[in-house]
Amino acid sequence: MDIRPFALERFYERWEFRAELMLSSSDCESLSVGDLLALEPDARERLEGMRLGYTEVAGSAELRAAVASRYELAQPDDVLTLAAAEEGIFTAYHALLGPGDHVVVEAPCYGAAIEVARSTGAEVSLWKRRYEDGWAHDLAELERLLQSNTKLVYINSPHNPTGTPMAPATYARLLDIVREHALVLFSDEVYRGLEHDPGERLPAACDLYSGAISLGTVSKAYGLPGLRIGWLACRDPDLLARVRDLKLYTTICSSAPSELLLALALRHAEPIVERNRRLVLANLPLLDAFLARQEDLFEWVRPTAGPVGFPRVSGDFDVQSWCEQIAEHAGVLLLPGAVYDEPRHVRLGFARANLAQAIERLEGYLA
Repeated sequence: MDIRPFALERFYERWEFRAELMLSSSDCESLSVGDLLALEPDARERLEGMRLGYTEVAGSAELRAAVASRYELAQPDDVLTLAAAEEGIFTAYHALLGPGDHVVVEAPCYGAAIEVARSTGAEVSLWKRRYEDGWAHDLAELERLLQSNTKLVYINSPHNPTGTPMAPATYARLLDIVREHALVLFSDEVYRGLEHDPGERLPAACDLYSGAISLGTVSKAYGLPGLRIGWLACRDPDLLARVRDLKLYTTICSSAPSELLLALALRHAEPIVERNRRLVLANLPLLDAFLARQEDLFEWVRPTAGPVGFPRVSGDFDVQSWCEQIAEHAGVLLLPGAVYDEPRHVRLGFARANLAQAIERLEGYLA
């Protein structure tokens, strides 16, 4: 397998634990193990009494039932749990794509969605969204990109890094397109639940189309990345079986304690996600005010879903080096847009409790 270095994760590997304050995180304020165990009276006893043996390949019955409860039509047998969302992308692509195939990937996006697709030997076309267009989706462009050998379309809504969701009418037409061409729709829904207006939440793709695979995790909207478990939900048993067969060559099964804690979190999903959605809404005005004060440096399409935004940076300088200087000297971490092939942008994250401190520190450095 030939795959390029992962630019985004390499940047974080270098800086995430060196910079004191995160102003770029794509996940939300985290909970402790104690916070989760307090949700149910017997949870601590169950965790302490757990034997640390292997778990089921697809995930425990308890966990798959908890995941399925987050969907309208998907059932526990339609769920495959994996080691975080990253393994979901890797195994789905390598199970379903190969040389001679073609895939369309919405961009900008998390780098794995592009580079892992390329590593399968498939041809990859990017369905580009542009800042100048307000990050709008161009469905005519999508249809132009489709080929006779197209097998899969990847989308991400709510969207990382722009914080903009797909419009309902666009989503409906997209589903018509993939049905018409009998394509697999890989729908990255890891920020679902963090729509700033809950009325704008789109239905899960797996509930609307049997050829869709919905990717979920508790790393983002739930703020529980340390559990390292994600899942795929798909109502086509043959598609899911192909991915499950490949999982036997990767992680085989998940961590038993993480499965218990994840199922626990999912049974209490609404208050956990709502807590983080409210933090996002409380923090966004702080970021608005900061960007207004720094209007000569930043401009953006204001996000309406999720915990991130993607402002454009003014000026003729190397934005990535600038971000590294800020991390080194101010201890505040911004994510340079170059990791998304958008070198004039930075990703800002605003779902951490210490956002005000991070903004104050950054402004002091910029002054």
